[in-house]
Amino acid sequence: MRHGKKAAAWLDRHRDKIELFFLPPYAPESNPNEYLNHALKLSVHSGGLPRSKYDIPHKTASFMRTLQHSPDKASAFFLLNQISYE
Repeated sequence: MRHGKKAAAWLDRHRDKIELFFLPPYAPESNPNEYLNHALKLSVHSGGLPRSKYDIPHKTASFMRTLQHSPDKASAFFLLNQISYE
């Protein structure tokens, strides 16, 4: 069975518990992940050049830990009207 059929069957069983919002095929301005990726790239590329192969993964993990402990920063990715869930 294809994944799409499995997902459709699951959605049919849970329609009362979930509401879907379909995005256009390419709409980065409507995707909070794009804002997260942008902030992550700014953080990882800040400072000097990496000195070892561990620098980039370390900076990535550090950024994500900071975000994890800062709900206000995480929720800021959802503030724009086109991606607000209110």
